[in-house]
Amino acid sequence: MPDAGASRVSYVPLRNDAARWTTASPVRTVLGVIHNVTSATRLLDLLEPFEGDPRVQVVFTCTGSSAFEAGIREFTTARELPYISWETALGEKFDLAVSSSRGGELQKIDAPLVGAPHGAGYNKYLHRKPETGNRKPETGNRKSEAFGLDAEWLTHDGELIPSAIVLSHDEQRERLRRGCPEAVPLSVVAGDPCMDRLRASLPFREEYRAALGLRPGQKLLVLTSTWGPYSLLGANMDLVRRALAELPSDEYRVLAAVHPNVWYGHGGWQLRAWLAPFLRSGLILPSPETDVWKAALVAADAFVGDHGSLTLYAAALGVPGLLGAFGEEVVAQGSPMDRLGAALERVAPDVPLERQLARAAAGRAGDERLDGIGALVTSRPMRSAELLRRLYYSRMELSEPEQPAVPRPVALPLPLPAERHEPVPPAAYADARTTAGGRLELRRYPAGLQGALTGHLPDPHLVAAEGEPDPRWSRTADIVLARPPAPGETFREAAERVFRGHPGCWLAAFAGEGADGCVAFTRDGGRTTARWAGAAPPHAVAVAASALYTMPDGDRLAVTVAGSSFVLERRTEHGAGHGTERPAG
Repeated sequence: MPDAGASRVSYVPLRNDAARWTTASPVRTVLGVIHNVTSATRLLDLLEPFEGDPRVQVVFTCTGSSAFEAGIREFTTARELPYISWETALGEKFDLAVSSSRGGELQKIDAPLVGAPHGAGYNKYLHRKPETGNRKPETGNRKSEAFGLDAEWLTHDGELIPSAIVLSHDEQRERLRRGCPEAVPLSVVAGDPCMDRLRASLPFREEYRAALGLRPGQKLLVLTSTWGPYSLLGANMDLVRRALAELPSDEYRVLAAVHPNVWYGHGGWQLRAWLAPFLRSGLILPSPETDVWKAALVAADAFVGDHGSLTLYAAALGVPGLLGAFGEEVVAQGSPMDRLGAALERVAPDVPLERQLARAAAGRAGDERLDGIGALVTSRPMRSAELLRRLYYSRMELSEPEQPAVPRPVALPLPLPAERHEPVPPAAYADARTTAGGRLELRRYPAGLQGALTGHLPDPHLVAAEGEPDPRWSRTADIVLARPPAPGETFREAAERVFRGHPGCWLAAFAGEGADGCVAFTRDGGRTTARWAGAAPPHAVAVAASALYTMPDGDRLAVTVAGSSFVLERRTEHGAGHGTERPAG
């Protein structure tokens, strides 16, 4: 239980003699009600209107009613949230309570309760299990109203639980009328604070891209997965592999924004273990309790999602995308998410993913249907902070602060945790094509993730590093990126060592003088040195080795990588006539 070890913590403002001990002098106390980490992250958005007002003290508690309680202690501790136990909270009187979930015995709180959604509106079905108070999707049932808009979650013993029900869009009021008509007079359309922050962040897209480590010209694909068997990870985890396998690694970065319930339901170690092959191939996997996913949606060039809120937010931002999975069984009929599921194309298993993303991007601009669905996220754009503050302060009977309440851009992500790489880089397939003008276009893909029959690799060559433990790559690599010669060992002797240990290798490449140089040997005795004239591409030695492997006659070659052009100069020192020619067959 998250209350363990803090069951009777009483913060100074809650003491009977608080005036003796407090530094500020709050005149109102607000209770923030946490259900799980997902609701907690949303709750912090909802409580931003109190910033800058020392008259208001906020304390937090947890209902203890979620199946996903793991992580709450760490979340509250890391953010230094003033936390009290549920038992303590029920013994206190507050001027206001705010909850972003309907779970738990909220009817026992002694305060006016404001209930808000913990995602992009109200889109899913969830039903109580009376014996435990937990909830689970009820498959095959699309007749009741969405979770949060029906009497099942809004009443207790026939009495309404919240004193105010926050809606993000006017259309939700009609659905509330169908699900719990007596609650309509308590509804307040106050917009969506998360959507407002995303929109406030759009002018800083390039800053977010730089903070996420994107190089100029790279594209960012965001994979959004909610939780459960119908989610992208639950129903189609292979799509993560496909994204990394089929999108050239120099041109794309792939980020997976995974619902906190997956992290805390299975454990972060387990999730990383399942995704380990993808992490080794460059997958970005931000921690679930951060706002990195918000920065990623602003920075994204495309998304592949499911029926989770992030998919709806991405579509509302105008990001082109596809559906990799969709839980029709748990999506409320007629909701914005239901409409989005009908509007977005599904990922096809037999068409290259890059081609599908390009088609989605071409069709997104001016798509009135998607624009209309995106507009259903909020009918009070950029006004949520203002309207929520008005609601809160009216319920507390306290005058609002003078400064305006405005949405703030998402904080720039701190440097992402250093990616942990094995000493040997992943083997890669390189697809090199010569244009009519003699330019070499090079695209590289992780070898270990291939397997999709989509035709994205018509005639690749295989590049592996010396020391590669997987015999599939070490024995068949066309190019081996060799370790430096040992003390007293010449380049040629080191090359002979490479050829003995890698029977399929034709070209052994070493880093030359300087980070961008390359010394290459062919199995038939040729030796070539190469250097980049001017700027060098990322992974300069590996790119140079692939260029030399496919390079036609000549001493200079223009090479295009990730849309940028570079010039490689080479000099064949001996072995002329066959130095870096590809072997027959």
